Amino acid sequence: MSGAVASAAAILEIDLAAIAANWRALGVAHGGRPVAAVLKADAYGTGAERVAPYLHAAGCRHFFVAHLDEALALRPLLPEAMIAVLNGLLPGSEAAYQAAGIDPVLCSLDEIACWQALARRCGRALPALLQIDTGINRRGLGVADVATLAADPAQLDGIALRYTMTHLASADEPGNPENTAQAARFHAARGLLPAAPCSIAASAAIMLGDTFRSDLARPGLALYGGNPMPGQPNAMCPVVRLRAQVLQVREVAPGSGVGYNVTWRAERPSRIAVVGVGYADGYPRTLSNRGYACVDGASLPLVGRVSMDLTTFDVTDQPQIQPGHWLDLIGPGCDVDQVAERAGTIPYDVLTRLGRRYARVWTG
Repeated sequence: MSGAVASAAAILEIDLAAIAANWRALGVAHGGRPVAAVLKADAYGTGAERVAPYLHAAGCRHFFVAHLDEALALRPLLPEAMIAVLNGLLPGSEAAYQAAGIDPVLCSLDEIACWQALARRCGRALPALLQIDTGINRRGLGVADVATLAADPAQLDGIALRYTMTHLASADEPGNPENTAQAARFHAARGLLPAAPCSIAASAAIMLGDTFRSDLARPGLALYGGNPMPGQPNAMCPVVRLRAQVLQVREVAPGSGVGYNVTWRAERPSRIAVVGVGYADGYPRTLSNRGYACVDGASLPLVGRVSMDLTTFDVTDQPQIQPGHWLDLIGPGCDVDQVAERAGTIPYDVLTRLGRRYARVWTG
């Protein structure tokens, strides 16, 4: 290990080769059609500045982020790729998009008008994507907006539509009829607008079959090892491993408590390992008395409360564990989906909370 890593209380390992393998596997699941990469929230906490060029080298040519600042940071790393901003145009931001060659996902008639006005000033068509809301009721053109465009398609003059897209509300529920209903609404709306390639599927919808295949899929979670279909076997390679070093092992007598408010008491002579990771590092406080770490195939119960900088595990049955030993907080035996389930949240939440105090190591 380097000196910086050797002195770290916790190490976050990100397997870039696994991300690329997941991207290729999602391409197969999408019927061999193009697959983008969603890099928002710092590539789901894995480091967009490392992930982006690695995926580009693997063949990815389409990238999505949430905010313009994210796109501007990535443009020098992806000089020729499509980078699209899902959250659309903020008033006054049009020139920054155009100058950097960033594509907005246009989500309202006002945004369309602003982008068209810029195209007129530039004297050329400007690329963009068009988002149609089909039932999630967040960003996108509603039914009335689509009807307005259909009645006056000149509103899209000067806009080179790369893709028309939508987003499913319940793609992780394969039997939910809202999925097919949204797909039907989307294709009906597309039929009223100028022809353009389409994009439907994020991670989960890629797994729903032919109805949801389109000209471009845009996975996020699945790239980073999360299970796109909860309750089913995870076909994705694990990407993230979080290891924490034991700072101290305490001998705790029966009846003695551990942590704030003494929410756990020892029922036997116990050995408690203290690690330097807490909720300030994005390790969920809701894992208090519910989570576990892993070492050598054994599960180590998390006892007491997760505090800001420290968490405690019962290692009574693992006498080999001493200060300096490394425990897996996310990794073999406790993958990101299992951690999320114990924390009462979703793997997206766990990944995107990963803190900046970890020593990060990219492999692959």
